Amino acid sequence: MVSRVIPVASFDLLLFGATGDLAQRKIWPGLFHRYIAGQFDENCRLIGVSRSDLPREAFQDKVRASISGPDEDDAEIAKFLELVDYVSLDATGERGWDKLQGVVREGVVRAFYLSVAPRFFGPIARRLEEHGIATPDSRIVVEKPFGNDLASAQELNAELRACFQEHQIYRIDHYLGKETVQNLMALRFANSLFEPLWNSSHIDHVQITVAESLSVEGRGEYYDQSGAMRDMVQNHLMQLLCLTAMEPPSKFTSNAVRNEKLKVIEALEPVLDQDIARGQYRGNANQGSYLEHCGDPESRTESFVAMKVNVASWRWAGTPFYLRTGKCLRERASEIAVHFRSPPHMIFPGIDAPDGNVLVIRLQPDEGITLHTTIKDPGPGGMRLKEASLDMTFADSLSDEEQPQDAYERLIMDVIRGDQTLFMRGDEVEAAWAWADPIIAGWAASGRKPGPYDLGSSGPEDALLLMHRDGRRWRPIGS
Repeated sequence: MVSRVIPVASFDLLLFGATGDLAQRKIWPGLFHRYIAGQFDENCRLIGVSRSDLPREAFQDKVRASISGPDEDDAEIAKFLELVDYVSLDATGERGWDKLQGVVREGVVRAFYLSVAPRFFGPIARRLEEHGIATPDSRIVVEKPFGNDLASAQELNAELRACFQEHQIYRIDHYLGKETVQNLMALRFANSLFEPLWNSSHIDHVQITVAESLSVEGRGEYYDQSGAMRDMVQNHLMQLLCLTAMEPPSKFTSNAVRNEKLKVIEALEPVLDQDIARGQYRGNANQGSYLEHCGDPESRTESFVAMKVNVASWRWAGTPFYLRTGKCLRERASEIAVHFRSPPHMIFPGIDAPDGNVLVIRLQPDEGITLHTTIKDPGPGGMRLKEASLDMTFADSLSDEEQPQDAYERLIMDVIRGDQTLFMRGDEVEAAWAWADPIIAGWAASGRKPGPYDLGSSGPEDALLLMHRDGRRWRPIGS
């Protein structure tokens, strides 16, 4: 088998917030997996940066704890840790910056990963420039939330663009690094099967679901400042909507793809109040409610939101997109379900055919693609119809070497390559906030509290009514 791993050029990766939760859970393990896969070698350096005053060996022990496991080789871990250095500094002051300047090397790609709160983006960017650490070929990576509304997003963009060019800024959304999300583009644009049908003449509606089974316990006070709309819809679900609805780009380049995504956001119609359902999960004898977890019995922040969205374009006129996301739902599941229209004429009299074909792109927990079709029920006794599925679950259909990488692994390597295709552009972020802000403002002005829903359910009753009014129904979560 020819290896699919393409090595990247030598680089220095500076990880700010190197002792934080995201770094320990995702970034260090992702870098280790790319190292043992041979995507980078001993000529690269990984520099952890945070406020904590730690010796290098103590920091390496933290990294070791985050990447160790029963399947990991101790010798490989030891070699990886040789690449890891550490610098303690003050992100908003001057302590440690001269030392950091002396650690980075000339002649290699420099990537600055800011796994820190957004209020530190500007100060860190300025000091990287002032101390000569940022070069014209450097890249800076920032995590969400990228702003809390349009005004704050514009302010963050201005701070970053004062020190870096747009082509150097990588706004990361890990959903775009998932294998199935990228397969959606391949499915549409590398095959002649679906694209002729990818329009309102053949597609009845699209459902995009990102369901989470966990509560906000332990971070409820933080979550209460954002809610499901800011936390998930404005970024993750928006990106999935764009990739589903976008026109074919003229070529597969970062700006060509992002230009088409921006056109989708700009074509979104305002969402009517009756086309939105909001909810907060109730508690039970074993678990607290959202109001208990956020610490505010009067909170009007939603832990669930569902909405009907229309894209004002020739391709999608008359085909709605239904979005929903929430906490404490039945299962953890993320999918895009494209519901094709039923045949215009049923030639089998007296037979109730299943609903029209459905193409399901599953993002988690088991990435894959399933096409639900209608076939004859085998056996004698006349014509009977039933549903059958053509399934490609990656875990079942691919070899061990071909299993999908974690999204962070792919995205970090794309940063080193200088490929921005799977990252959000500044105007794209601002356009998404410009669409979301009036919806959030309308909720605040109404003063209405979100409707309650039970733990482990599919959400509030209003979400079901949202679909029933249109003669449709949600797919069961986790189906």
